[in-house]
Amino acid sequence: MPEIPAVSRRLLLGGALATTGALAAGAASTANAAGPPTAVLPSASPRRRPGQRSIAGVAFDAYRTVRVGVIGLGNRGGGMTEGWAAVPGCTVTAVCDIRADRAKRTADRLVAQGKPRPAEYGGSDTAFEQMLKRDDIDLVYVATPWEFHYRQGRAALLAGKHVIVELPIATGLDELWDLVDTSERTRRHLMLAENCSYGRNELAMLKMAHEGLFGEVTNGHGGYLHDLRALLFSDTYYTDAWRRLWHTRSTASFYPMHGLAPVAAAMDINRGDRMTVLRATATEPKGLADYRERFVPKSHPSWKETYVNGDLVTCLIDTAKGRIIRAEHDVSSPRPYSRINSLAGSRGIFEDYAGTSTTGGRIYVEPDHGGHAWRDFDTYRKEFDHWLWKKIGDDAANNGGHGGMDYVLQWRTVQLMRAGLVPDIDVYDSAAWCSPVPLSVTSLAAGGRPVEIPDFTRGSWVNLRMGLDSRETEMPPVA
Repeated sequence: MPEIPAVSRRLLLGGALATTGALAAGAASTANAAGPPTAVLPSASPRRRPGQRSIAGVAFDAYRTVRVGVIGLGNRGGGMTEGWAAVPGCTVTAVCDIRADRAKRTADRLVAQGKPRPAEYGGSDTAFEQMLKRDDIDLVYVATPWEFHYRQGRAALLAGKHVIVELPIATGLDELWDLVDTSERTRRHLMLAENCSYGRNELAMLKMAHEGLFGEVTNGHGGYLHDLRALLFSDTYYTDAWRRLWHTRSTASFYPMHGLAPVAAAMDINRGDRMTVLRATATEPKGLADYRERFVPKSHPSWKETYVNGDLVTCLIDTAKGRIIRAEHDVSSPRPYSRINSLAGSRGIFEDYAGTSTTGGRIYVEPDHGGHAWRDFDTYRKEFDHWLWKKIGDDAANNGGHGGMDYVLQWRTVQLMRAGLVPDIDVYDSAAWCSPVPLSVTSLAAGGRPVEIPDFTRGSWVNLRMGLDSRETEMPPVA
């Protein structure tokens, strides 16, 4: 066995701790190394404490009404708060933001819509801690900037609440492990608010894969390709430019989960297969500086910034069953929006964001097709449409953003809790899907060498179980 090079704790933390110096040092060491790349291994999986046990497959207690507390009321949190209030059997009991005026505006909007007025918290970065002391909150929704997700999600678990966190749930590998352990110890669920897992095409793709339409699934390709340059340089969209500033201090693949999660679900990751190794590549960081040069006044504070995050960060991921996933992230380049959303196997392929049909997808599967010609996805989506979209598709279009998948995520989360069912997305899925954030830093710092992906399930990934491929169930009636 070749010797495995040591990896510092600083690199393992990933996220905000990545620097251009670390990246340059890693690349230089790789250039001087002889022979094939050697896997860079993270520390061994931490042992469970005495009495700690897996929470996989554990159902929610049944709640007559799901009472939600919201932390973070910016662009995302403000809109999603209204979505939670629209779901039958759900009420927003408290809202919190470091800017107290946002909490008041959000509460005012809910009242104007005929909803009960939630309690308001704000004015400091610890106001959420006071909110978590309430006994009328069952589910906490976290929609703050990325650097606060771990702290607030963990605090919610320790306060005895279930929690659903916007992407990513954490930016460091040790933080991901701590959230897994805290969920197991508190017996409370932590879920990634991965709305794209509930996209209509994504769920149809999942059903097709599980019904064998693609034969043996061998590879998938997903990502988040979204030109955010104008928003990143806006003085009002991202509070205190928090998202742009991440591009000055980290080389990570920040946000690949939108494309990775649906592909992982179709491959039964953590439910019969698991992601094992990641290797990352990155282009030079050119896009933001170029945009600034052409469109941003010299007086703007961004001119003091240096961008280190590559425009396109690509993670190539191996699975235990020999499959390959390619996950990409690019928010710095001029291009149309795409999550790629492609799955292929021994008998065919589906590609999203590529077709001319109203669904946006195209397909080629044997024996239905031949002649090396793509077909529209329309008839297949009708045939394999997920029961959630058949049941609440119209409501989703009226109550949620992003084509309705926000509302589907919220409706399904509330339904799972009210009916006492097992969550579709659990803490192990959430940690695995977010692990490319810190692991891409480690791989890039080592010149693109492969990095081992931890098994957050501690061995239970071998067991087949339901996930997003759920059976149809009803929302309990509202009394």
